[in-house]
Amino acid sequence: MTTLSIATISGQTAFIPPEALLTLKEGLRGSALAKDEDGYDMARSIWNGMVDRSPGLIVRCHGAADVMRSVDFARERDLVVAVRGGGHNIAGNAVCEGGLMIDLSPMNSVRVDPAIRRAWVGPGATLGDVDRETQAFGLAVPTGINSTTGISGLTLGGGFGWLTRKYGLTIDNLVSADVVTADGRLLRASAEENPDLFWAIRGGGGNFGIATSFEFNLHPVGPEVLSGLVVHPFDQAGDMLRSYREAVTDAPEELTCWVVMRRAPPLPFLPAEWHGREVLIFAMCYAGDLSEGERVTQKLRSLGNPIADVVGPHRFVDWQAAFDPLLTTGARNYWKSHDFETLEDGALDLITQAVRALPGNECELFIAHVGGAMSQIAPDATAYPQRTAHFVMNVHTRWRENKDDTACIAWARNLFRATEPFATGSAYVNFMPEDEADRIEKVYGANYPRLAQIKGRYDPRNMFRMNQNIRPAQ
Repeated sequence: MTTLSIATISGQTAFIPPEALLTLKEGLRGSALAKDEDGYDMARSIWNGMVDRSPGLIVRCHGAADVMRSVDFARERDLVVAVRGGGHNIAGNAVCEGGLMIDLSPMNSVRVDPAIRRAWVGPGATLGDVDRETQAFGLAVPTGINSTTGISGLTLGGGFGWLTRKYGLTIDNLVSADVVTADGRLLRASAEENPDLFWAIRGGGGNFGIATSFEFNLHPVGPEVLSGLVVHPFDQAGDMLRSYREAVTDAPEELTCWVVMRRAPPLPFLPAEWHGREVLIFAMCYAGDLSEGERVTQKLRSLGNPIADVVGPHRFVDWQAAFDPLLTTGARNYWKSHDFETLEDGALDLITQAVRALPGNECELFIAHVGGAMSQIAPDATAYPQRTAHFVMNVHTRWRENKDDTACIAWARNLFRATEPFATGSAYVNFMPEDEADRIEKVYGANYPRLAQIKGRYDPRNMFRMNQNIRPAQ
Protein backbone atom coordinates (compact mmCIF):
# COMPACT_ATOMS: atom_id res chain seq x y z
CA MET A 1 0.00 0.00 0.00
CA THR A 2 1.42 3.37 -1.06
CA THR A 3 0.82 6.97 -0.01
CA LEU A 4 -2.43 8.28 -1.51
CA SER A 5 -2.84 11.75 -3.01
CA ILE A 6 -6.26 13.41 -2.59
CA ALA A 7 -7.36 16.89 -3.66
CA THR A 8 -8.22 19.44 -0.97
CA ILE A 9 -10.66 22.34 -0.92
CA SER A 10 -7.77 24.81 -0.84
CA GLY A 11 -6.43 23.46 -4.12
CA GLN A 12 -3.50 21.66 -2.55
CA THR A 13 -2.91 17.92 -2.26
CA ALA A 14 -3.30 15.88 0.89
CA PHE A 15 -0.94 12.92 1.15
CA ILE A 16 -2.56 10.03 2.99
CA PRO A 17 0.01 7.60 4.42
CA PRO A 18 -0.72 3.87 4.22
CA GLU A 19 -1.38 3.55 7.94
CA ALA A 20 -4.08 6.29 7.84
CA LEU A 21 -5.80 4.62 4.90
CA LEU A 22 -5.62 1.25 6.63
CA THR A 23 -7.20 2.74 9.76
CA LEU A 24 -10.03 4.16 7.65
CA LYS A 25 -10.65 0.85 5.92
CA GLU A 26 -10.60 -1.16 9.13
CA GLY A 27 -13.29 1.08 10.60
CA LEU A 28 -15.72 0.63 7.70
CA ARG A 29 -18.45 -1.91 7.14
CA GLY A 30 -18.16 -0.95 3.49
CA SER A 31 -14.99 -0.50 1.44
CA ALA A 32 -12.55 2.17 0.33
CA LEU A 33 -11.30 2.01 -3.25
CA ALA A 34 -8.23 3.67 -4.71
CA LYS A 35 -7.64 4.00 -8.45
CA ASP A 36 -5.86 0.70 -8.88
CA GLU A 37 -8.43 -1.43 -7.04
CA ASP A 38 -11.16 -3.67 -8.42
CA GLY A 39 -14.52 -1.96 -8.60
CA TYR A 40 -13.12 1.57 -8.73
CA ASP A 41 -14.10 2.31 -12.33
CA MET A 42 -17.61 0.98 -11.87
CA ALA A 43 -18.07 3.01 -8.69
CA ARG A 44 -17.01 6.27 -10.36
CA SER A 45 -19.23 5.77 -13.41
CA ILE A 46 -22.48 7.71 -13.38
CA TRP A 47 -25.50 8.22 -15.62
CA ASN A 48 -24.29 11.21 -17.66
CA GLY A 49 -21.58 10.02 -20.06
CA MET A 50 -20.17 13.55 -20.35
CA VAL A 51 -18.79 13.23 -16.81
CA ASP A 52 -15.51 11.33 -16.60
CA ARG A 53 -13.80 12.19 -13.33
CA SER A 54 -11.42 10.19 -11.18
CA PRO A 55 -11.68 10.64 -7.39
CA GLY A 56 -8.58 10.12 -5.31
CA LEU A 57 -10.55 7.71 -3.11
CA ILE A 58 -14.06 6.23 -3.11
CA VAL A 59 -15.70 5.10 0.12
CA ARG A 60 -18.64 2.77 -0.48
CA CYS A 61 -20.76 3.18 2.62
CA HIS A 62 -22.93 0.46 4.16
CA GLY A 63 -24.46 2.55 6.93
CA ALA A 64 -24.56 5.88 8.72
CA ALA A 65 -21.42 4.99 10.70
CA ASP A 66 -19.46 4.68 7.46
CA VAL A 67 -20.75 8.08 6.34
CA MET A 68 -19.78 9.69 9.64
CA ARG A 69 -16.31 8.18 9.48
CA SER A 70 -15.89 9.39 5.88
CA VAL A 71 -16.98 12.92 6.75
CA ASP A 72 -14.55 13.03 9.68
CA PHE A 73 -11.76 11.74 7.45
CA ALA A 74 -12.49 14.46 4.88
CA ARG A 75 -12.92 17.31 7.37
CA GLU A 76 -9.69 16.56 9.20
CA ARG A 77 -7.79 16.77 5.91
CA ASP A 78 -9.79 19.51 4.16
CA LEU A 79 -10.64 17.15 1.30
CA VAL A 80 -12.85 17.87 -1.70
CA VAL A 81 -16.01 15.80 -1.16
CA ALA A 82 -18.61 14.48 -3.62
CA VAL A 83 -21.62 12.45 -2.54
CA ARG A 84 -23.20 9.81 -4.75
CA GLY A 85 -26.72 8.51 -4.27
CA GLY A 86 -28.11 7.16 -7.53
CA GLY A 87 -25.54 8.96 -9.69
CA HIS A 88 -28.31 10.28 -11.97
CA ASN A 89 -27.82 14.03 -11.50
CA ILE A 90 -27.40 15.86 -14.81
CA ALA A 91 -24.58 18.06 -13.48
CA GLY A 92 -22.51 15.04 -12.49
CA ASN A 93 -21.88 16.30 -8.96
CA ALA A 94 -21.84 12.75 -7.63
CA VAL A 95 -18.19 12.40 -8.61
CA CYS A 96 -15.25 14.77 -8.10
CA GLU A 97 -11.82 15.00 -9.69
CA GLY A 98 -9.10 13.89 -7.28
CA GLY A 99 -11.14 14.24 -4.09
CA LEU A 100 -13.11 11.90 -1.83
CA MET A 101 -16.27 10.38 -3.28
CA ILE A 102 -18.71 9.15 -0.63
CA ASP A 103 -20.81 6.50 -2.36
CA LEU A 104 -24.18 5.75 -0.77
CA SER A 105 -25.42 3.34 -3.44
CA PRO A 106 -24.98 0.21 -1.24
CA MET A 107 -27.43 1.77 1.27
CA ASN A 108 -30.52 0.87 -0.75
CA SER A 109 -32.89 -0.59 1.83
CA VAL A 110 -36.63 0.11 1.71
CA ARG A 111 -38.94 -0.77 4.61
CA VAL A 112 -42.70 -0.26 4.45
CA ASP A 113 -45.24 -0.22 7.26
CA PRO A 114 -48.57 -0.50 5.42
CA ALA A 115 -50.62 -0.06 8.60
CA ILE A 116 -49.45 3.51 9.13
CA ARG A 117 -48.56 4.13 5.45
CA ARG A 118 -44.91 4.96 6.04
CA ALA A 119 -41.70 3.99 4.29
CA TRP A 120 -38.09 4.24 5.50
CA VAL A 121 -35.70 4.47 2.57
CA GLY A 122 -31.92 4.36 2.30
CA PRO A 123 -30.14 7.06 0.24
CA GLY A 124 -28.82 4.57 -2.30
CA ALA A 125 -32.27 3.32 -3.30
CA THR A 126 -33.63 4.08 -6.74
CA LEU A 127 -37.20 5.04 -7.49
CA GLY A 128 -37.66 1.52 -8.82
CA ASP A 129 -36.55 0.08 -5.48
CA VAL A 130 -39.08 2.28 -3.67
CA ASP A 131 -41.93 1.54 -6.08
CA ARG A 132 -41.47 -2.22 -5.94
CA GLU A 133 -41.69 -2.27 -2.14
CA THR A 134 -44.51 0.23 -1.72
CA GLN A 135 -46.62 -1.15 -4.55
CA ALA A 136 -46.65 -4.55 -2.87
CA PHE A 137 -49.17 -2.87 -0.55
CA GLY A 138 -50.91 -0.66 -3.13
CA LEU A 139 -49.07 2.39 -1.80
CA ALA A 140 -46.75 4.99 -3.31
CA VAL A 141 -44.71 8.08 -2.49
CA PRO A 142 -44.76 10.78 -5.18
CA THR A 143 -41.41 10.67 -6.98
CA GLY A 144 -40.12 11.11 -10.54
CA ILE A 145 -40.69 9.38 -13.86
CA ASN A 146 -37.54 7.33 -14.39
CA SER A 147 -37.09 4.27 -12.17
CA THR A 148 -33.27 4.40 -12.25
CA THR A 149 -33.19 7.85 -10.61
CA GLY A 150 -31.85 7.88 -7.05
CA ILE A 151 -34.29 8.75 -4.28
CA SER A 152 -31.76 10.89 -2.40
CA GLY A 153 -30.95 13.49 -5.02
CA LEU A 154 -34.52 13.57 -6.26
CA THR A 155 -35.88 14.24 -2.75
CA LEU A 156 -33.32 16.84 -1.72
CA GLY A 157 -34.03 18.83 -4.89
CA GLY A 158 -37.82 18.66 -4.54
CA GLY A 159 -39.03 15.70 -6.60
CA PHE A 160 -41.98 15.75 -9.00
CA GLY A 161 -43.68 13.30 -11.34
CA TRP A 162 -46.99 11.60 -12.09
CA LEU A 163 -48.40 11.93 -8.56
CA THR A 164 -47.37 15.52 -7.82
CA ARG A 165 -50.69 17.11 -8.75
CA LYS A 166 -52.56 14.72 -6.46
CA TYR A 167 -50.15 14.33 -3.53
CA GLY A 168 -47.53 17.07 -3.84
CA LEU A 169 -43.78 17.01 -4.30
CA THR A 170 -41.60 14.28 -2.85
CA ILE A 171 -40.49 16.73 -0.15
CA ASP A 172 -44.12 17.42 0.76
CA ASN A 173 -44.33 13.77 1.80
CA LEU A 174 -41.06 13.70 3.72
CA VAL A 175 -41.62 13.15 7.45
CA SER A 176 -38.00 13.08 8.57
CA ALA A 177 -34.45 12.41 7.45
CA ASP A 178 -31.25 11.36 9.21
CA VAL A 179 -28.46 13.71 8.16
CA VAL A 180 -24.71 13.58 8.77
CA THR A 181 -23.52 17.18 9.00
CA ALA A 182 -20.07 18.57 8.24
CA ASP A 183 -18.95 18.14 11.85
CA GLY A 184 -19.62 14.40 11.64
CA ARG A 185 -22.77 14.37 13.78
CA LEU A 186 -25.86 12.35 12.86
CA LEU A 187 -28.95 14.52 13.29
CA ARG A 188 -32.63 13.81 12.79
CA ALA A 189 -34.32 16.51 10.76
CA SER A 190 -38.09 16.80 11.13
CA ALA A 191 -40.75 19.33 12.01
CA GLU A 192 -39.94 18.74 15.69
CA GLU A 193 -36.18 18.11 15.62
CA ASN A 194 -33.75 20.51 13.94
CA PRO A 195 -36.62 22.15 12.03
CA ASP A 196 -34.33 24.64 10.30
CA LEU A 197 -32.34 21.77 8.79
CA PHE A 198 -35.58 20.02 7.83
CA TRP A 199 -36.77 23.17 6.07
CA ALA A 200 -33.50 23.50 4.16
CA ILE A 201 -33.16 19.92 2.91
CA ARG A 202 -36.63 20.08 1.38
CA GLY A 203 -35.45 21.63 -1.88
CA GLY A 204 -32.02 22.95 -0.90
CA GLY A 205 -30.18 19.96 -2.33
CA GLY A 206 -27.16 18.32 -0.72
CA ASN A 207 -25.79 21.56 0.69
CA PHE A 208 -26.40 20.87 4.37
CA GLY A 209 -25.15 17.35 4.97
CA ILE A 210 -25.47 13.76 3.79
CA ALA A 211 -28.89 12.17 4.22
CA THR A 212 -28.54 8.58 5.38
CA SER A 213 -32.24 7.71 5.69
CA PHE A 214 -35.60 9.14 4.62
CA GLU A 215 -39.03 8.64 6.17
CA PHE A 216 -41.99 9.19 3.82
CA ASN A 217 -45.75 9.28 4.05
CA LEU A 218 -47.40 6.92 1.55
CA HIS A 219 -50.67 7.15 -0.36
CA PRO A 220 -53.03 4.58 -1.87
CA VAL A 221 -52.13 4.27 -5.57
CA GLY A 222 -52.62 1.38 -7.98
CA PRO A 223 -51.69 -1.33 -8.33
CA GLU A 224 -53.06 -0.20 -11.73
CA VAL A 225 -53.40 3.32 -13.06
CA LEU A 226 -54.79 4.59 -16.36
CA SER A 227 -51.70 5.69 -18.22
CA GLY A 228 -49.99 5.73 -21.59
CA LEU A 229 -49.11 7.74 -24.68
CA VAL A 230 -51.01 9.52 -27.43
CA VAL A 231 -48.72 10.24 -30.38
CA HIS A 232 -49.38 13.02 -32.92
CA PRO A 233 -47.62 14.13 -36.11
CA PHE A 234 -45.49 17.15 -35.35
CA ASP A 235 -47.03 19.22 -38.12
CA GLN A 236 -50.02 19.54 -35.79
CA ALA A 237 -47.85 20.73 -32.88
CA GLY A 238 -48.91 24.38 -32.84
CA ASP A 239 -52.61 23.56 -32.57
CA MET A 240 -52.01 20.61 -30.25
CA LEU A 241 -50.02 22.67 -27.75
CA ARG A 242 -52.63 25.39 -27.59
CA SER A 243 -55.41 22.84 -27.21
CA TYR A 244 -53.38 21.05 -24.56
CA ARG A 245 -52.95 24.29 -22.63
CA GLU A 246 -56.71 24.74 -22.52
CA ALA A 247 -57.50 21.10 -21.80
CA VAL A 248 -55.35 20.91 -18.67
CA THR A 249 -56.47 24.27 -17.23
CA ASP A 250 -59.29 22.71 -15.22
CA ALA A 251 -57.96 19.13 -15.07
CA PRO A 252 -58.62 17.27 -11.81
CA GLU A 253 -55.61 16.72 -9.57
CA GLU A 254 -55.67 12.99 -10.33
CA LEU A 255 -54.76 13.73 -13.96
CA THR A 256 -51.24 14.59 -15.09
CA CYS A 257 -50.32 15.02 -18.75
CA TRP A 258 -46.81 15.81 -19.96
CA VAL A 259 -45.85 16.76 -23.50
CA VAL A 260 -42.81 15.16 -25.14
CA MET A 261 -41.47 16.42 -28.48
CA ARG A 262 -38.77 14.47 -30.27
CA ARG A 263 -38.07 12.17 -33.21
CA ALA A 264 -40.08 9.01 -32.76
CA PRO A 265 -38.11 6.05 -31.46
CA PRO A 266 -38.92 2.63 -32.98
CA LEU A 267 -41.76 1.89 -30.59
CA PRO A 268 -43.64 -1.29 -31.51
CA PHE A 269 -47.05 0.43 -31.65
CA LEU A 270 -45.88 3.10 -34.13
CA PRO A 271 -46.00 2.45 -37.88
CA ALA A 272 -42.47 2.04 -39.24
CA GLU A 273 -42.82 5.07 -41.51
CA TRP A 274 -42.97 7.29 -38.41
CA HIS A 275 -39.74 6.04 -36.87
CA GLY A 276 -37.19 8.87 -36.81
CA ARG A 277 -39.75 11.59 -37.65
CA GLU A 278 -40.71 14.46 -35.34
CA VAL A 279 -43.74 13.73 -33.19
CA LEU A 280 -45.63 15.30 -30.31
CA ILE A 281 -46.58 12.91 -27.53
CA PHE A 282 -49.07 13.33 -24.72
CA ALA A 283 -47.90 11.16 -21.81
CA MET A 284 -50.67 10.91 -19.24
CA CYS A 285 -51.48 9.26 -15.95
CA TYR A 286 -54.71 9.26 -13.97
CA ALA A 287 -54.13 8.36 -10.31
CA GLY A 288 -57.68 7.40 -9.40
CA ASP A 289 -60.62 5.25 -10.43
CA LEU A 290 -59.94 3.66 -13.83
CA SER A 291 -63.41 4.25 -15.25
CA GLU A 292 -63.35 7.88 -14.15
CA GLY A 293 -59.92 8.18 -15.74
CA GLU A 294 -61.33 6.97 -19.06
CA ARG A 295 -63.92 9.75 -18.92
CA VAL A 296 -61.53 12.51 -17.82
CA THR A 297 -58.79 11.72 -20.35
CA GLN A 298 -61.16 11.87 -23.32
CA LYS A 299 -60.75 15.64 -23.56
CA LEU A 300 -57.05 15.20 -24.30
CA ARG A 301 -57.34 11.97 -26.26
CA SER A 302 -59.92 13.46 -28.66
CA LEU A 303 -57.59 16.23 -29.80
CA GLY A 304 -56.36 16.12 -33.42
CA ASN A 305 -55.73 12.96 -35.40
CA PRO A 306 -53.25 10.85 -33.45
CA ILE A 307 -50.96 8.26 -34.98
CA ALA A 308 -51.39 6.03 -31.93
CA ASP A 309 -53.26 5.97 -28.63
CA VAL A 310 -51.98 3.40 -26.15
CA VAL A 311 -53.59 4.78 -22.99
CA GLY A 312 -55.01 2.04 -20.81
CA PRO A 313 -54.68 0.28 -17.46
CA HIS A 314 -51.04 -0.40 -16.54
CA ARG A 315 -49.36 -1.47 -13.34
CA PHE A 316 -48.10 1.69 -11.70
CA VAL A 317 -44.69 0.15 -11.12
CA ASP A 318 -44.41 -0.54 -14.87
CA TRP A 319 -45.60 2.93 -15.87
CA GLN A 320 -42.95 4.41 -13.58
CA ALA A 321 -40.33 2.56 -15.64
CA ALA A 322 -41.87 3.17 -19.07
CA PHE A 323 -39.30 5.79 -20.09
CA ASP A 324 -36.26 3.88 -18.82
CA PRO A 325 -35.26 2.52 -22.26
CA LEU A 326 -34.89 6.10 -23.54
CA LEU A 327 -32.78 7.18 -20.56
CA THR A 328 -30.13 4.50 -20.23
CA THR A 329 -26.73 5.14 -18.65
CA GLY A 330 -23.74 6.27 -20.69
CA ALA A 331 -25.04 8.74 -23.28
CA ARG A 332 -23.87 12.34 -23.25
CA ASN A 333 -26.52 14.61 -21.74
CA TYR A 334 -27.00 18.36 -21.29
CA TRP A 335 -30.19 19.99 -19.98
CA LYS A 336 -31.63 23.48 -19.69
CA SER A 337 -34.86 24.19 -17.83
CA HIS A 338 -37.47 26.87 -17.14
CA ASP A 339 -40.56 27.14 -14.95
CA PHE A 340 -43.70 28.63 -16.53
CA GLU A 341 -46.89 29.76 -14.83
CA THR A 342 -48.65 29.41 -18.17
CA LEU A 343 -47.70 28.48 -21.74
CA GLU A 344 -47.82 31.71 -23.69
CA ASP A 345 -48.18 31.64 -27.48
CA GLY A 346 -44.75 33.21 -27.96
CA ALA A 347 -43.06 30.47 -25.93
CA LEU A 348 -44.96 27.74 -27.78
CA ASP A 349 -43.91 29.20 -31.15
CA LEU A 350 -40.24 29.20 -30.11
CA ILE A 351 -40.51 25.64 -28.82
CA THR A 352 -42.06 24.27 -32.01
CA GLN A 353 -39.46 26.04 -34.15
CA ALA A 354 -36.66 24.52 -32.08
CA VAL A 355 -38.05 20.98 -32.27
CA ARG A 356 -38.06 21.24 -36.07
CA ALA A 357 -34.28 21.73 -35.78
CA LEU A 358 -33.43 18.98 -33.28
CA PRO A 359 -29.66 18.33 -33.29
CA GLY A 360 -29.97 14.56 -32.83
CA ASN A 361 -32.34 11.61 -32.77
CA GLU A 362 -32.23 11.25 -28.97
CA CYS A 363 -32.69 14.93 -28.20
CA GLU A 364 -36.08 15.97 -26.89
CA LEU A 365 -38.02 18.66 -25.16
CA PHE A 366 -40.65 17.94 -22.57
CA ILE A 367 -43.16 20.06 -20.73
CA ALA A 368 -44.10 18.69 -17.33
CA HIS A 369 -47.61 19.39 -16.03
CA VAL A 370 -47.47 20.20 -12.30
CA GLY A 371 -49.50 22.48 -10.01
CA GLY A 372 -52.39 20.90 -8.10
CA ALA A 373 -51.44 19.82 -4.57
CA MET A 374 -47.91 21.14 -5.09
CA SER A 375 -49.25 24.69 -5.44
CA GLN A 376 -51.21 24.54 -2.20
CA ILE A 377 -48.02 24.77 -0.10
CA ALA A 378 -46.72 28.23 0.79
CA PRO A 379 -43.51 29.23 -1.05
CA ASP A 380 -41.66 29.74 2.24
CA ALA A 381 -42.87 26.51 3.88
CA THR A 382 -39.94 24.60 2.37
CA ALA A 383 -36.75 25.61 0.62
CA TYR A 384 -38.35 24.69 -2.73
CA PRO A 385 -39.26 28.17 -3.95
CA GLN A 386 -41.65 27.90 -6.87
CA ARG A 387 -45.16 26.77 -6.03
CA THR A 388 -47.09 28.76 -8.64
CA ALA A 389 -45.58 27.14 -11.73
CA HIS A 390 -47.91 24.83 -13.61
CA PHE A 391 -45.41 23.77 -16.26
CA VAL A 392 -41.72 22.87 -16.23
CA MET A 393 -39.85 22.83 -19.54
CA ASN A 394 -36.78 20.63 -19.79
CA VAL A 395 -34.64 20.96 -22.90
CA HIS A 396 -32.97 17.58 -22.91
CA THR A 397 -30.14 17.08 -25.37
CA ARG A 398 -28.79 13.54 -25.51
CA TRP A 399 -26.19 12.20 -27.93
CA ARG A 400 -23.36 9.68 -28.22
CA GLU A 401 -20.28 11.23 -29.86
CA ASN A 402 -17.94 13.96 -28.57
CA LYS A 403 -18.01 15.61 -32.00
CA ASP A 404 -21.67 16.54 -31.45
CA ASP A 405 -21.08 18.37 -28.14
CA THR A 406 -21.00 21.88 -29.58
CA ALA A 407 -24.14 21.57 -31.71
CA CYS A 408 -26.24 19.88 -29.04
CA ILE A 409 -25.26 22.20 -26.21
CA ALA A 410 -25.75 25.29 -28.39
CA TRP A 411 -29.25 24.15 -29.39
CA ALA A 412 -30.28 23.78 -25.74
CA ARG A 413 -28.76 27.09 -24.69
CA ASN A 414 -30.31 28.99 -27.58
CA LEU A 415 -33.81 27.73 -26.79
CA PHE A 416 -33.28 28.43 -23.09
CA ARG A 417 -32.32 32.05 -23.81
CA ALA A 418 -35.14 32.55 -26.31
CA THR A 419 -37.84 31.37 -23.89
CA GLU A 420 -36.46 33.15 -20.82
CA PRO A 421 -38.79 36.17 -21.15
CA PHE A 422 -41.79 33.86 -20.64
CA ALA A 423 -40.38 32.08 -17.55
CA THR A 424 -40.70 32.75 -13.82
CA GLY A 425 -36.94 32.87 -13.19
CA SER A 426 -37.05 29.93 -10.81
CA ALA A 427 -35.97 26.41 -11.74
CA TYR A 428 -35.90 22.84 -10.56
CA VAL A 429 -32.32 22.43 -9.31
CA ASN A 430 -32.21 18.74 -10.30
CA PHE A 431 -32.55 19.79 -13.95
CA MET A 432 -29.73 22.35 -13.85
CA PRO A 433 -26.34 21.59 -15.46
CA GLU A 434 -23.06 22.39 -13.74
CA ASP A 435 -22.53 25.65 -15.67
CA GLU A 436 -25.36 27.55 -13.95
CA ALA A 437 -23.70 28.50 -10.66
CA ASP A 438 -24.54 32.16 -11.31
CA ARG A 439 -28.25 31.29 -11.39
CA ILE A 440 -28.60 29.76 -7.90
CA GLU A 441 -29.51 32.87 -5.92
CA LYS A 442 -32.18 33.86 -8.43
CA VAL A 443 -33.59 30.34 -8.55
CA TYR A 444 -34.22 30.28 -4.79
CA GLY A 445 -35.48 33.85 -4.73
CA ALA A 446 -36.74 35.03 -1.33
CA ASN A 447 -35.70 31.73 0.27
CA TYR A 448 -32.02 32.18 -0.56
CA PRO A 449 -30.95 34.36 2.42
CA ARG A 450 -32.40 31.87 4.90
CA LEU A 451 -30.74 28.99 3.05
CA ALA A 452 -27.37 30.79 3.22
CA GLN A 453 -27.81 31.33 6.97
CA ILE A 454 -28.61 27.66 7.56
CA LYS A 455 -25.70 26.65 5.37
CA GLY A 456 -23.43 28.81 7.51
CA ARG A 457 -24.73 27.07 10.63
CA TYR A 458 -24.33 23.47 9.46
CA ASP A 459 -21.52 23.71 6.90
CA PRO A 460 -19.57 26.95 7.48
CA ARG A 461 -16.54 25.82 5.46
CA ASN A 462 -18.68 24.66 2.54
CA MET A 463 -17.48 21.06 2.64
CA PHE A 464 -20.59 20.05 0.70
CA ARG A 465 -20.01 22.17 -2.38
CA MET A 466 -20.36 19.56 -5.13
CA ASN A 467 -23.99 20.53 -5.80
CA GLN A 468 -25.95 23.54 -6.96
CA ASN A 469 -24.06 25.36 -4.28
CA ILE A 470 -25.46 27.72 -1.68
CA ARG A 471 -22.58 29.62 -0.15
CA PRO A 472 -22.60 29.89 3.65
CA ALA A 473 -23.47 33.26 5.12
CA GLN A 474 -20.63 34.59 7.24
